[in-house]
Amino acid sequence: MSRIDEQRPFLAVRIAILTVSDSRTAADDRSGDTLVELLQRDGHMLAGRAIVKDEVASIAGQLYDWIDNPEVDVVISTGGTGVTGRDVTPEAFESVFEKKIDGFGELFRWISYQKIKTSTIQSRAVGGVAGGTYLFALPGSPSACRDGWEEILKWQLDYRHRPCNLVELMPRLTEHLK
Repeated sequence: MSRIDEQRPFLAVRIAILTVSDSRTAADDRSGDTLVELLQRDGHMLAGRAIVKDEVASIAGQLYDWIDNPEVDVVISTGGTGVTGRDVTPEAFESVFEKKIDGFGELFRWISYQKIKTSTIQSRAVGGVAGGTYLFALPGSPSACRDGWEEILKWQLDYRHRPCNLVELMPRLTEHLK
């Protein structure tokens, strides 16, 4: 059973938000706005925000910029995880990953199934790690972003969460580089 251990301190995580879209702008990025609102509500810090086109090189380039930035612990993207020709976010993320977190996409689709049933097969949400930075790609709807945050990321990015969480592993993510 998961729980919050009040004996442990809350540790704010520095999170960058990436919107992948050919059509969104800062003025109408509802999914990005949702993620920013949720992470800040829960005490985390917005470390950066960007909107890039649905192009592997653009997405990967922004990921590498944030991976190389010591002020970014986590990147969460929204958009481009579907199955159409322009949906290339999973391919871009997987080209950057050192390790894939398979359970993230599996759990996201299980949570999504509870709401949208078999339509969840159209989601290719993915998670992984590169250069000591956690990388998560969510679908492009505010509802999917809310589900991904409220049901998975909110808990795994809280150091107080038991029996375990991703934050406590952060100091060990680059062991293979030493």
